[in-house]
Amino acid sequence: PPPKEKSSFLPNMAGRAEAAYCLGQQCLPVPMAMFADNRRRLCERLRRNDKVPEGSYVLLQGGESQNLYCSDKELLFRQESYFHWLFGVLEPDCYGAVEVATGKAVLFIPKLPEEYAVWMGKIHPPEHFRDKYAIDEVCFTCDIAQVLADKKPSALLTLRGINTDSGTTCREAAFDGISEFNVDNKLLHPEIMECRVIKSPMEIEVLRYTNRISSEAHKEVMRSIRPGMHEFEMESLFQHYCYSNGGMRHMSYTCICASHHNAATLHYGHAGAPNDRLISDGEMCLFDMGGEYYCYTSDITCSFPANGKFTADQRMIYEAVLRSNRAVLAACRPGVGWADMHRLSHRVLLQELRDGGLLQGDVDDMMKVHLGAVFMPHGMGPLLGCDVHDVGGYPEGTERINEPGIRSLRTTRVLEEGMVLTIEPGCYFIPALLEPALRNPEQARFINAEALQRFQGTGGVRIEDDIAITADGCELLTCVPRTVEEIEALMAEGRREPLASK
Repeated sequence: PPPKEKSSFLPNMAGRAEAAYCLGQQCLPVPMAMFADNRRRLCERLRRNDKVPEGSYVLLQGGESQNLYCSDKELLFRQESYFHWLFGVLEPDCYGAVEVATGKAVLFIPKLPEEYAVWMGKIHPPEHFRDKYAIDEVCFTCDIAQVLADKKPSALLTLRGINTDSGTTCREAAFDGISEFNVDNKLLHPEIMECRVIKSPMEIEVLRYTNRISSEAHKEVMRSIRPGMHEFEMESLFQHYCYSNGGMRHMSYTCICASHHNAATLHYGHAGAPNDRLISDGEMCLFDMGGEYYCYTSDITCSFPANGKFTADQRMIYEAVLRSNRAVLAACRPGVGWADMHRLSHRVLLQELRDGGLLQGDVDDMMKVHLGAVFMPHGMGPLLGCDVHDVGGYPEGTERINEPGIRSLRTTRVLEEGMVLTIEPGCYFIPALLEPALRNPEQARFINAEALQRFQGTGGVRIEDDIAITADGCELLTCVPRTVEEIEALMAEGRREPLASK
């Protein structure tokens, strides 16, 4: 196991124990000051908005505990991301309010029945949660109408807006008696969404941690994999490493553990394709997995041969994608458009595939017919934070660019310091895209059909890293082997260790 995590967060200078979340001694302590800072940033932004009335309160409703369909099996709870970002509260069925003028917060917790103590554990008083989360005031949810009425808010700012990744509308807070208040459900969403787009230094520290643990888990998978194993064994190993060494009870998303032709299925690993294939010698693997710590995510993809040695063709495709990845990495800085980074990734990929003999002709002409989208149909990468496809990709009034590939971008924003995103170019051999391209004279003239036959059915390669935009460039948060030589050396190291020791 790694040594105890050393946090770079500043200690409490008064010498008092600072309220913090930490799942274990080897895990990162996350101070509640991070959420107080989030509340401060939100309130400052709201106070600058002339449309926000003086005396307003922000009101959010947290996630609810849910059962599996009609059964009494309780699903493992994970907090709603906006609520977590503002309060850092782990428990379900809560509300939270923040006074815009002062940033003072009130947490509303459920009043639990006596039998809770028998089945679920100790019933803590409000003071416990006040200290646990460093919140100014804690009341019961059953008293929310009266408590808020006593504060005489001019308006309750509730959250209602569309998530541009899912297309769903976030849940607006509601309680018995809310109709007695002046409620505004339009002002809050764009403001809190923009706050989440720009990460604070403390938030970036947590994302460094999620990346470090997830990177180490990917390395453990590379050391351990052998032909003859199933994809799900690697998923299990990754999850075990993240939880046992990093306190990551949740994954950021469903693990994609794709071998051979499965790697051409971009969101492989779902219930209908549950990482169940037997991995054979000589095949490429594409493993897209990221652990989550305290509702902060990571998103990393590693591609490598199952036997630890790249063939010439595998190396050609892999290094084409790697050069695309590194070209974007070198170009990222404030003021750069994300759509331009996507186009750069396509240009470099096409150049490399042409140099490798898979394509032929002029790259500028290839770009004009969107040939890059045949081999890389997805976008360059999303914003990252409390959700793996974090909010703010398309602020209200922003339209998607209707071009192949680019229309799949989860954001087309201009980069700003404090943004965290993923760089994830790929090259896939997807029959549903290649066959129409070969029938299309505008695109087919660039494809060496004979050379392409060698790659049909081999899947694909993706190389995905997480970055934080800095004042003059970007910080690479992901720390895994990337060159062919680094990957082969790590996998050879794993093969010198007996499997029984893992």
